Formats: sequence, structure tokens, C-alpha cells
Amino acid sequence: MKVIKDSVHDHIQVEGVARDLVDTPELQRLRRISQLGTASLVYPSANHTRFEHSLGVYHLACRALEHLGVEGKQADRVQAAAILHDIGHGPFSHNLESLTYRRTGRYHDDVHDLLAEGTVGEVLRDHDIEPAAVADLVAGDGRFGQLVSGELDVDRMDYLVRDAHHTGVPYGTIDTGRLVRELTFTDGELVLTEGNVQTAESLLVARALMNPTVYSHSVARISKAMLRRAAERLLESSDNDVDAATLQRMDDADLTVALRSSEATAEFSRRLDQRDLYKRAVWAEIDDVPGGIIESDHEAIREFEREIAARAEVDPECVIVDVPSRPSMKESTSRVMVNGEIRRLDQQSPLVGALRAAQYSQWRLGVYSPAEMRERVGRAAVSVLGLDIDGALVSEVRNGLDATLDEFVDSA
Repeated sequence: MKVIKDSVHDHIQVEGVARDLVDTPELQRLRRISQLGTASLVYPSANHTRFEHSLGVYHLACRALEHLGVEGKQADRVQAAAILHDIGHGPFSHNLESLTYRRTGRYHDDVHDLLAEGTVGEVLRDHDIEPAAVADLVAGDGRFGQLVSGELDVDRMDYLVRDAHHTGVPYGTIDTGRLVRELTFTDGELVLTEGNVQTAESLLVARALMNPTVYSHSVARISKAMLRRAAERLLESSDNDVDAATLQRMDDADLTVALRSSEATAEFSRRLDQRDLYKRAVWAEIDDVPGGIIESDHEAIREFEREIAARAEVDPECVIVDVPSRPSMKESTSRVMVNGEIRRLDQQSPLVGALRAAQYSQWRLGVYSPAEMRERVGRAAVSVLGLDIDGALVSEVRNGLDATLDEFVDSA
């Protein structure tokens, strides 16, 4: 058994198959992948890693399994899945996942090949655990897959409290002890027991508050978009041999060095290294954006960027259009027992509607460019994208009031 001191859960006991997995090269790689990607450019202390998070998920999974009375080989499989659930992440965590997925067809939780091969596969088989069964749990399949990847999963419980702790933002603070103790299986579904509507609501509220404050903070989104553009240029460049599959297996340092070393990405790398970020030329609410823009695929968005650049008479690399997906709230489908019946949280809690409305109002389409170009880019973007933005907002950008907000954000 190994005991590891953790900043969130205090002492974590790692034993059995998890103890042997901890020292595999594949899991140790997660020490070099930041949990929140480029969010440290907003919150300097947010330098925690996927490795720490994986230990936390394992710890909560162990507590949940003990509470549920799950032992033996099934417990071993779930514990292995918990500690390995992020092994498929590429550099800077989720920041580049959409880019690599377009080229490989694989998200970070598709880990069947990763678990079947290498040291991890050897450790699992040494413990008489089939790698495919663990990979299925990581993907959220089956009864116990809900515990690793579902609406009430231990992954979500750990990252909320961990991200809140390391950013210093208090909104992600939830009672993980209560959540784990109140879990039960009913008709094959993982649910919270009777009297825990508020417990489920706490998870929903924490996620809803952390999203605009941390995960979708404007500076985090701009830096993420710049990193994604730089990585895309790296893949398209002929001065290196990096492909999407190689990129997925890099860590943060590998990618940083590759971006610095390539002539095609050197300027983006300099800007990210020095925090010389693009600024918001447009920041549009969802009701001001035509539906067709929101549903556009990657190639359509790149074409919009080229049109905006041509109209503004700037280099196309100086324009980034950032279109989030439509607002969604996965946690609202959590199951809770109410009067002996399984009910979805969104059917039981009046908070869900209010939080959905807040999420809708917080949605923004962003168009980013270097500071000295943003007036021209902003006007061109409004025209090309057909945004229904009134003159007052355009004037705010033109008169530099938005710059004041950026300066305030930069000081955070």
C-alpha cells in the first residue's frame, strides 16, 4: 500500500491494482498535463495536473464502492477505471480535443487501445483484469460505468472541488462525503437516496457557477482558441512530422517545445508564452447570433474567419472565431429518489430552470484579434456573420470601454 498526501482529500491510500498502475509511464505522463489547460493564464495557482485529479477520482471511487458494498474483482475493475479514466487526454487537457478528434475520431475516454497495450495492459492482466472491461467502464458503460462517467460520477465530484481549491474560487465547493454516502443503485440506475434533492442541486449549482467563472472565462477561452489555432497550424505545417495521433500522446511540455520550434507556430507560441493574447473584437449573446452560425462546422467557421480577415484587410491568422456549442446541463438529468420514485432532477427542482436561463444568458460568441486590429475586425465580423448587435455595443468596442474590462481581467 502507498499513502499519498493530497491537497484536497488529505491522505489517499493506494493499494492493489491501483498501486501498481500509479508507477506506469502512461499514468505518470499525467503529471505533465495541466488539469485546466490555459486557465492558469487567468488563475496563476491553477497548475494542478491530471495525475492529482486521477488520484482524487480513485479515492472517491473507493469510498463509493465501500459504501455500496462492492468488493472483489468488480471493485478492482472500477478502481482501475477510476485511476485510469484520464489516461487518454492529450496536452492541455480538453483544449485540443476537438482538433484531434476531427483527425483521429477518438475522444479522451476512448481508451481501449491504450489499456490493451504497454505497461498498463501488463499490470491489468497481471491482476487478472481484462483491459477491455476497464475501458468500457471509463466510457461509462454498464452499471458501474455510471460511477466513473455519468451524471453522478466521482470524476465530476473531484474536479469541481479540486478546481475550486486551486483557482481560489469558492463556487465549486461541494460536500463529496454526503454525495458518496447517499449513492445507491435502483433498477440498475445510480441515484441519490430519498431526501437528497438539495444534495443533487449542490452539484448542479457548483458546475453552473464554475463554468462562467473558470471554465468559460473570457481569457481562458481566448488562450484556448489561440492554442488550438497554433496546434492546427503545427499539424498542417511541412516543417515537422507531428500528426494528430502523435499530438494526442504528447504532454504539455512536448507541445510547447514543438510550437516554439516550428516557424509556422512561433508567433502564436511567443504570444502564449508571454501572455500577449488576442482581444475580443466581438462578444455576442446567443440571441444576436443567427442559428446557422452556431451550428456551423469547423470548415465553415474557418471560411468565416477568412471572409472577416479579407473585409478587415488583415492577415487571416489575426482572426479567430470562437463559437461554443449550444448550452447544455448534463447534471440536470441526475436521478434522485423522491417518495419512493426515481425522478430526474430537472423534473423535481425549480432551480434547474433558473440555472438553464442563466447559462443561456452567459453564452457568448467570440471573435478575437490582436488589440491594434480589433476595431476593424469587430466591424467586419458583425457584417460577415450577420450579428444583430446594436450600435451601442459596437461603440463600446470602438471607444475602448471593452479594453477597461480586459485590463481588469488581466489583473486577476
